[in-house]
Amino acid sequence: MFARLLILLYAIVSYAVFLVSFLYAVCFVGNYSVPKSIDVGGRTNSSEAIVVNLLLLGMFAIQHSIMARPAFKQWWARIFPVACQRSTYVLLSSLILLLLFWQWRPIPIPVWQIDGIAAWLLIGVYWLGWVIVLASTFMIDHFDLSGLRQGFFALRGVEMPAQSFKTPLLYKIVRHPLMLGFLLAFWATPAMTAGHLLFAIMTTAYILVALQFEERDLIAEFGTTYQQYRQRVPMLLPRPPAPRPTGASR
Repeated sequence: MFARLLILLYAIVSYAVFLVSFLYAVCFVGNYSVPKSIDVGGRTNSSEAIVVNLLLLGMFAIQHSIMARPAFKQWWARIFPVACQRSTYVLLSSLILLLLFWQWRPIPIPVWQIDGIAAWLLIGVYWLGWVIVLASTFMIDHFDLSGLRQGFFALRGVEMPAQSFKTPLLYKIVRHPLMLGFLLAFWATPAMTAGHLLFAIMTTAYILVALQFEERDLIAEFGTTYQQYRQRVPMLLPRPPAPRPTGASR
């Protein structure tokens, strides 16, 4: 029982760190009320800033991708409790993000500056992106993705039920609304700097590559069901509704 309580406590602590990193990310990318943001902080020369920022982004990409692969999970299950795996994944990802926020080097060279109504529209898209990110996690299972559900099942001493394939709400429009939300949040800004552009380009490239591996894993897990889903629903960009055949009944 003591071990099960420790697993739950570990999951709660991991979730708390995740919340801190998520809230800071919203402020970091949008330059809102934080001491260090994507365009505010210590200054260095552009060459050093590019190298450091690429290393930080690469560190996150490597950890995030390797630990998400089924082969790594199977190997890890031999030496680490399965109930802690998701919490550890979330904790390490969050800590690396906090390191990135701390060590990020702004490159405040302006790329574009938009004012007026268009600027407010971009700010609206920015916040819409973060709302989509958070809402997408709850549409599937926010507490499973964050590791808390596994901790509560461990406390009860029962195994986690197998995940079923489901496509609620936004998942009927695009296959990866979570990543669509991130892309909107990373690109929608009325004041784009060189540092922000570097961040947006590299995170977009990572998302596009990582989704190829995730799709492969989903096909391996759900087989024909997911392949049919891929044929019906686009990956990131919603399709316009198909035209209604002439003479079709309403």
